[in-house]
Amino acid sequence: MAIAASTIVSAFEKSKIIPVFYHDDEATCIQVMTACYAAGIRVFEFTNRGEHARRNFAAMRDKKLVEMPDLYLGIGTIKNAEEAKAFAGAGADFIISPITDVSIADACKEADIVWVPGCMTPSEIATAEKTGARFVKLFPGSLLGPDYVTAIKPLFPDMKFMPTGGVAPTKESIQTWLNAGVVCVGMGSNLLNKDLIAKQDWDALKTQLSKVVDIVKSL
Repeated sequence: MAIAASTIVSAFEKSKIIPVFYHDDEATCIQVMTACYAAGIRVFEFTNRGEHARRNFAAMRDKKLVEMPDLYLGIGTIKNAEEAKAFAGAGADFIISPITDVSIADACKEADIVWVPGCMTPSEIATAEKTGARFVKLFPGSLLGPDYVTAIKPLFPDMKFMPTGGVAPTKESIQTWLNAGVVCVGMGSNLLNKDLIAKQDWDALKTQLSKVVDIVKSL
């Protein structure tokens, strides 16, 4: 049964921080997702960035269904309609793209799954809006910056924004982006410490993630 778009968007808004992660090792993927969940995060973006993406996503989905029923697990780095259909069929809760492509929008509508297109320019945001998207990923956030959000928000008053990249797991960085008008921020290695993951120190990773969750709660 498809999850309503409003439910997904609300989950993003409530979470405020969205982990963005890929790893070739299936067990590592599950452990990182579990650490995020234990820290209080309820939205997780796994990315389609390696040859084992579909296998690992399936394993994560199985784990989530049994032990994390209130977690929204989606797939990112979807660049064509075929990938969108495949992961929708694999049980993704939402689809995120680094690009704005109408064929992906059509595939997601057909599969009745929420699509979050990636945009960099006002023209791309306008195209996304015409497809019916009401929530877009600003990418790369490191190049655009909070001032960009402040400038474009008046042009798209009904659109919600999430930058990915260029966000640090600090109160100052997250607050600056939220003040600019985004509803949440996507973070990869800035949030998910590569050294701790390499050492498989899941308790330390959970502790670090919990500190960021506490920062968000304090804002």
